[in-house]
Amino acid sequence: MAGRIKTIWLSSALEFYTLVNCQGLDALGVDLEGPHEETRREQDALDAERSEGVRKNSSKPCTWDQSENAIFTSSGSKSTREIPRDESGRGAPPLGKPERRGSEGGTAVLGSTWGCESLNRNNHLVALCSPSSEFSQPSIQTPFLKQGQVWKACGDPKAKPSYLIDKNLESAVKFIVRKFPAVETRNNNQQLAQLQKEKSEILKNLALYYFTFVDVMEFKDHVCELLNTIDVCQVFFDITVNFDLTKNYLDLIITYTTLMILLSRIEERKAIIGLYNYAHEMTHGASDREYPRLGQMIVDYENPLKKMMEEFVPHSKSLSDALISLQMVYPRRNLSADQWRNAQLLSLISAPSTMLNPAQSDTMPCEYLSLDAMEKWIIFGFILCHGILNTDATALNLWKLALQSSSCLSLFRDEVFHIHKAAEDLFVNIRGYNKRINDIRECKEAAVSHAGSMHRERRKFLRSALKELATVLSDQPGLLGPKALFVFMALSFARDEIIWLLRHADNMPKKSADDFIDKHIAELIFYMEELRAHVRKYGPVMQRYYVQYLSGFDAVVLNELVQNLSVCPEDESIIMSSFVNTMTSLSVKQVEDGEVFDFRGMRLDWFRLQAYTSVSKASLSLADHRELGKMMNTIIFHTKMVDSLVEMLVETSDLSIFCFYSRAFEKMFQQCLELPSQSRYSIAFPLLCTHFMSCTHELCPEERHHIGDRSLSLCNMFLDEMAKQARNLITDICTEQCTLSDQLLPKHCAKTISQAVNKKSKKQTGKKGEPEREKPGVESMRKNRLVVTNLDKLHTALSELCFSINYVPNMVVWEHTFTPREYLTSHLEIRFTKSIVGMTMYNQATQEIAKPSELLTSVRAYMTVLQSIENYVQIDITRVFNNVLLQQTQHLDSHGEPTITSLYTNWYLETLLRQVSNGHIAYFPAMKAFVNLPTENELTFNAEEYSDISEMRSLSELLGPYGMKFLSESLMWHISSQVAELKKLVVENVDVLTQMRTSFDKPDQMAALFKRLSSVDSVLKRMTIIGVILSFRSLAQEALRDVLSYHIPFLVSSIEDFKDHIPRETDMKVAMNVYELSSAAGLPCEIDPALVVALSSQKSENISPEEEYKIACLLMVFVAVSLPTLASNVMSQYSPAIEGHCNNIHCLAKAINQIAAALFTIHKGSIEDRLKEFLALASSSLLKIGQETDKTTTRNRESVYLLLDMIVQESPFLTMDLLESCFPYVLLRNAYHAVYKQSVTSSA
Repeated sequence: MAGRIKTIWLSSALEFYTLVNCQGLDALGVDLEGPHEETRREQDALDAERSEGVRKNSSKPCTWDQSENAIFTSSGSKSTREIPRDESGRGAPPLGKPERRGSEGGTAVLGSTWGCESLNRNNHLVALCSPSSEFSQPSIQTPFLKQGQVWKACGDPKAKPSYLIDKNLESAVKFIVRKFPAVETRNNNQQLAQLQKEKSEILKNLALYYFTFVDVMEFKDHVCELLNTIDVCQVFFDITVNFDLTKNYLDLIITYTTLMILLSRIEERKAIIGLYNYAHEMTHGASDREYPRLGQMIVDYENPLKKMMEEFVPHSKSLSDALISLQMVYPRRNLSADQWRNAQLLSLISAPSTMLNPAQSDTMPCEYLSLDAMEKWIIFGFILCHGILNTDATALNLWKLALQSSSCLSLFRDEVFHIHKAAEDLFVNIRGYNKRINDIRECKEAAVSHAGSMHRERRKFLRSALKELATVLSDQPGLLGPKALFVFMALSFARDEIIWLLRHADNMPKKSADDFIDKHIAELIFYMEELRAHVRKYGPVMQRYYVQYLSGFDAVVLNELVQNLSVCPEDESIIMSSFVNTMTSLSVKQVEDGEVFDFRGMRLDWFRLQAYTSVSKASLSLADHRELGKMMNTIIFHTKMVDSLVEMLVETSDLSIFCFYSRAFEKMFQQCLELPSQSRYSIAFPLLCTHFMSCTHELCPEERHHIGDRSLSLCNMFLDEMAKQARNLITDICTEQCTLSDQLLPKHCAKTISQAVNKKSKKQTGKKGEPEREKPGVESMRKNRLVVTNLDKLHTALSELCFSINYVPNMVVWEHTFTPREYLTSHLEIRFTKSIVGMTMYNQATQEIAKPSELLTSVRAYMTVLQSIENYVQIDITRVFNNVLLQQTQHLDSHGEPTITSLYTNWYLETLLRQVSNGHIAYFPAMKAFVNLPTENELTFNAEEYSDISEMRSLSELLGPYGMKFLSESLMWHISSQVAELKKLVVENVDVLTQMRTSFDKPDQMAALFKRLSSVDSVLKRMTIIGVILSFRSLAQEALRDVLSYHIPFLVSSIEDFKDHIPRETDMKVAMNVYELSSAAGLPCEIDPALVVALSSQKSENISPEEEYKIACLLMVFVAVSLPTLASNVMSQYSPAIEGHCNNIHCLAKAINQIAAALFTIHKGSIEDRLKEFLALASSSLLKIGQETDKTTTRNRESVYLLLDMIVQESPFLTMDLLESCFPYVLLRNAYHAVYKQSVTSSA
């Protein structure tokens, strides 16, 4: 990996070091040149050499960014930054007099970003002022990132360097660790032989690890030197006065302490350092120059706190002074919930008369200071300077209060430090510390017994306080100006309690586990997010308020304070004057014009001024002018309200720590969803994922993708689970509504009617005392409002969850935009699709399926519920309906699954119509339905319940025009297969049929030729099947026409007008287009376009068009001459009641007309002429059976005669006059009379 991450880790420490060192030594008249200067120069040369060696693969040169006065390599993720040196080797370039630069907002900046000032030219001293905390905080945290990565890598077997687990190197590693830090390469060739082979790879792969440890050592050296200098300079620390200086000092000490503790927790540190050094010695013939000191540091810091306690003996005065300054801040922050409640903390409405007054405090930045940070300062700080605990009661009280509040502290992300055990182990070996050990044990017991409940009550209070605050501010956002401090205090308090719970949940004592499980944590996080949203939304309101505050009040007060100073040196006076001028120049117009404010220079100048005035012997001592410090701290807070609102939100409410507690994070989310009252706050968890990227750092780019991917996956998972939960609730509600709708179906009214009839006739309907059946709708009659039904609970839970889904339109996580409503829409589409198909209740084994009318009722009930979702969430439910229902009109949906169109099409073709062809079902034209016939094996379904006009209309509603078109195409495919078989039969009898076509007026010859025909019954049966299919299609088309006429009457009437006014001379292609449009609307056509398309696809390449036309003509001849054979069939009797025949031969009329029209349209023949020919042949053949004497042959002669009338009635091409010329009407009249008479006789 490129380059070592070096001095940037130390930037805050070095800046702070140079600041205090130069200023303090200048006051003491001490020259900077000392015994460490030569070592430092040698170290710089070595660093440059090493950096050059490690960075040799870098393709871009280093550049000097003048704005930062820092050297950056352009090698991407492994860039380093170093403090530039002057010619004499000092830590900063000498600069001249202070230079004032005005920013656009009027802010005066002293010097460059790393501003310096010549305070004593005779001694060539410079004062390098440190940046304020907002700049230095990322740098001071960088050691954790790199050292933490090493610790994580070594603790993870998958990420651990392969050399530590290589079996071939196992003996060498054990030898190196055993001898560490000594280096013994002689007489150990056998154990180190494998190391010799892989030395170059070890050097290459362990370099980053090794130099990370070297950087830690250098950081330690600089910190130690800095602390010594601070002691010499007698720097004044008070968190309430020089806040930035004190906070950075304490942060530096905690960074140093926790870094050394982390170092001691890396178990493989000796193996890594030793392996690298041995490989270095084998390669270069000598150990690395840093190894002796680094090895000694590793040995010395086996017990880091014990070693640091010895180191900090001379630093106790400065550290204890800084810590004791917390005596007014920490106890005030560490109060119980009852005390907060009694003080009405964070309440805007407790004192209405003062609601518009600005929230003020002498310690503004301390009010929202992290409680976790203060506890780290106190606990670690007093461990390091433990002597003060025996002499100062204030220090002891602070320390005990911190020990009672927590059981562990965070070291690095999710790595914790158990404070009581560690402190007790440290003090147990110190003489005279028995009392302190007892204090620790008492505090531990108090923490275990009471800390959990205390923090639980705090969270409970904060939930109500933040809710009140968010509600008031949403109604009156103008209060964000005067009460901004309350907002950031609330965010900080809530953040501290959440982090405390998160840290202790995985490290909790078993006996008080309930105190560490908070099922209402989502509510607290939600109100934090709501406050954050208010601040972001109404930022301009706050800017406007504080711009006026700074120019109209703060500038005046500060000017008076400066004027009243008894002593004010020139340089300090210039800085103070720049503050006043900057604030005075502000105006509301800048806000209205959208001007970008930048007060970082002003805050940086104040940080420098703190440094100038906090050392001993300073001309202007901040310790003697505390009011100035407090006023400036307030002004700094006000400037942040103008230009750093986003940074303030991160500082006070960042919860990116959840990124490293994924399991606890997911568990909290699941608990939130399981509790209906908390589900409305579940959106807080996806919103927290937007925080994760704030825990990344530009100097650790390699973890950016890992954390980003984790934030994306968690956010996606949370939103998906929320949508699933909402979908399940909606599904349950739909199920309940479908059940209620099912009670209104006609099939359930029979019992009610029966009871009414029996009651009217005063008959006993059953046993005495039998409860009366509840009527549909009785569930809506509420006798008691307190009674909550299951449907009520479902609606309540759904409204809560939908509030959460609808809370934000979208959120951005790592440059990815998430839209919660789209998750719900997607899940609703998938579930609606599955539900519709599921409600068909199709059973392939038993061929059972729901009636279309029942399915339509359920779908409408389902859609009614889904439409009500728009009352909860701003989603377009119509889009869901369009996407789902349109897919259901196709054969397969977008996932390749069968739809209701395919299910019903298959059922009607393979079940209902197949039973018709088997003779179990007949088509009754009078009823316009298919009806079961009495047979030995009764069917499992009633055909009439699936094929009457109401069911077919329901089917048309469900499938729509597209689905009905697919149904028609499937029917036509079956017809085309039957026609193909008929053509084969025609080809078998082509010669006989050709002769019969020209001999219909020769009865004897016709009789002889008819006997030579084969497969006569098969022809009639196949034509009957075609007729049945066409009859079913006519029912479907009629139902579709009725449905469309209801929904789109004007469009249907226009289509009908097109069809009815086609001129006869119109080109057939144009006419077919109109017919296709008409057929799609369910209108009947003279020529069925679907049948034409289906039959035209059967054209054979081996047969000429003339031959095809001849076969079509002979097919009509075959059917015509075969009709007389139907008279001998017992089932051919005509029934006036059903207006048809029980064997469905009445369907032949539709089959003959439709097939003839389609075939002769395809072959461009005259349909009318061919039907005339058919009528002549058919009438001639039927007239012959009138002369037959065999009763068996003429059994149903009259019923067959009626077929001719049906054919003419069905045909748009034939007329009754034409029939009269071929077949005497008197025979038809006599046939009708005979069948009606026979029907009356049989029924009697």
